[in-house]
Amino acid sequence: MTRLRSRLLVDLLLRSAGARGGFAAVLAHGDDHGGAILVQCCNRGQPGPLLERQFNGVWGGVGPALGASEGEQAAYVARRRAVDPDLWLIELDIVDAPRFVVELNPVT
Repeated sequence: MTRLRSRLLVDLLLRSAGARGGFAAVLAHGDDHGGAILVQCCNRGQPGPLLERQFNGVWGGVGPALGASEGEQAAYVARRRAVDPDLWLIELDIVDAPRFVVELNPVT
């Protein structure tokens, strides 16, 4: 099974969010080919869960529990970036962002 390059999947997230009236931005650029992708889900500026693409191509929740403070999420992201400089960090602000990410998942 072939995985999509990270850059291609990030571009897909960015363009699809914009096309559906949402907003997406790259907060940290990772490795174009195989960097892990961490998505900070938001809804109207309110922080939501952190999602990460797993090795099998499925998106799953990571980091602090839902409802954690922005500081706890920021600390988790900082620790991850310190350990993995190839990590992408994407902010996605769209209605029901977790569902949007899961439904957007192409066959990998």
